[in-house]
Amino acid sequence: MEKRGNHLNHKKNHPALQTEPGPWQKIADKVTRFIGSWTFIFILFVLIIIWTWINVKVSWRWDSYPYVFLNLVLACLTALSAPLILMSQNRQEQRDRIDFKYNYQVNRKSEREIQRVHKELDSIKEYLHKNLKKK
Repeated sequence: MEKRGNHLNHKKNHPALQTEPGPWQKIADKVTRFIGSWTFIFILFVLIIIWTWINVKVSWRWDSYPYVFLNLVLACLTALSAPLILMSQNRQEQRDRIDFKYNYQVNRKSEREIQRVHKELDSIKEYLHKNLKKK
């Protein structure tokens, strides 16, 4: 008989949790998590407002309208963040693929267990049916 313990114990042995990401993958995941947050959007919005306000109100304008330097900064931010986001997505895809395979194996095992229990129930029904007919 298979030992049945806490249902959370199998989580520690999950294959997706056993692969340790490299330092660059950790950085990509952290940057992606930050760039995808409302905090980042708010900070970027505030910086753009401050940039615009300073360039309108200050007599010496380092980036007058149409804000070419601001566009360059935003384009560089986009160019640097896009590969990091793609690396993080690829890593998530790998984790999802491993998770899918693991879940498939667990489901197959569960299906076999259910079939085994079903056979046992059928044999119990047959045994009861035979014994009840004798009486």
